[in-house]
Amino acid sequence: MTILINTPNGNIGRPLAEALLAAGESLVVIQRDPSKVADLAARGVRVVTGSIDDAATLERAYQGVHAAFWLTPPTYSPDFAAWSSNTAKTAAAVAAKAGVTRTVVLSSVGAQNDGNGPVTLLRHVEDAFRERLSNVLALRPAYFMENFLGNLGTIRSDGAWYMPQPADTKMPMVAARDIAQVAAEELRGTWSGHRYRGVHGPRDLSMSEAADILTRVLERKVGFVSVPLEGALDEMRGAGVPDFVVGLYRGLLEGLGNGRMVPAEPRSAETTTPTSFETFAREVIRPAFSG
Repeated sequence: MTILINTPNGNIGRPLAEALLAAGESLVVIQRDPSKVADLAARGVRVVTGSIDDAATLERAYQGVHAAFWLTPPTYSPDFAAWSSNTAKTAAAVAAKAGVTRTVVLSSVGAQNDGNGPVTLLRHVEDAFRERLSNVLALRPAYFMENFLGNLGTIRSDGAWYMPQPADTKMPMVAARDIAQVAAEELRGTWSGHRYRGVHGPRDLSMSEAADILTRVLERKVGFVSVPLEGALDEMRGAGVPDFVVGLYRGLLEGLGNGRMVPAEPRSAETTTPTSFETFAREVIRPAFSG
C-alpha cells in the first residue's frame, strides 16, 4: 500500500513515517526543501517537491496513493482561516480524483465547538475532506505533552510556567509519538465511513499535577501559576506576536479555561494511549531541560 504524508518532518509526521516504513508500507511525502527528507528518500520514499497548497504539487503527490495523512501546519498569516480550509478542499478534490481510499485528518480536542480559535478551524478542515471523500477519520488528540517544552525557559529562570488556566482543572494529555502510532494503525486499517477518534493519553492531568511530576523528574521545585487571560495575551503581543495570531489564540486559551476545549469523544480503550506524562518528562523534558 502507498501512503501519503503531507508534513513529514514534524513531531507527528516524522514518527508516523518511521512507523509506516517499519511496517513495510510505501510512502510519498510532500516537502518544500527535499534536503530535509533526504534520509527518507534514501530509504525509498518518493519525495514530491513543492507546497501543500499548490494543486499541481498535490496532483503529483497523490498519484498511486491508497491512503493519506493530512496535517494542517500552523503557517499563520492574516488569511490563515481561509487558507487552511481552501487548501484542504483542494487536497480533498485531488484525493477524490486520484481514488484515495482512506484519509486520516489530524484535528484536535475541542474542534466540535465554536470559538476555539485555530482548533475550531480544524473542524472546517475535517468538513472539507468529508464533503469529497467517503472514508475519512478525524483524529482529535488532546493537549500535547510537547507543549511543555515551550515552558522550559521560565521553568529555568523562575521555577514555574504561566498560563491562563485553572491550576486544578484536569484534561487529557498525549505524546505526539502516540498520535503517530494511532495514525499509522488507522492508515493501515480497513475501516470505512466518516469517523472520529479521540487520542487522550493514559489519564487526565491538571497543571498542578504536572508541576508535581516535573518537580520529581527535574529534581527541583517546579510550580504552575494561573494568570489572567488578558495578561497572557499582552505577553504575546510584547513578544512580537502579530495581533491576528493573538486573536486566534484568545479563543483557544479561553476554551482551555471555560470548558470549550473538552473532548467530544469519551475516554475509552480506543482513545487511551500508553505514554504517561512521567515517562515523557523523563525521556524528553529532562534531557531538553538539562541540555
